[in-house]
Amino acid sequence: MVEPGLAERIPRELAPTVHRIVVEALTNIRRHASAAARVEVLVRSGGNEVEVSIINDLSDLAAVEPARLGGLGLPGLTERVEALAGTLRAGPHGDGWRVLATLPLPEPM
Repeated sequence: MVEPGLAERIPRELAPTVHRIVVEALTNIRRHASAAARVEVLVRSGGNEVEVSIINDLSDLAAVEPARLGGLGLPGLTERVEALAGTLRAGPHGDGWRVLATLPLPEPM
């Protein structure tokens, strides 16, 4: 879910990064947690920043593929987010996994 009206407020410079965060997280769910029964994507504003949160559960741990060698997706994405003065964290969350990024929104003119 994208907060109503937020898409119009995200500047062109940030929009591709927001999109890339969501795509990378969903790709990782498909690769590493294909047994997830629930995936939640939320893009919302919090004051002067945009928060991107992707959470999945792992409803059937036995069906999850053994971990593959890590790629460059999350580390590269972290660098991209930090270059825009934001933060990105990924890790265990409840019974699943969460990717959480915050990016500053410019002041309205």
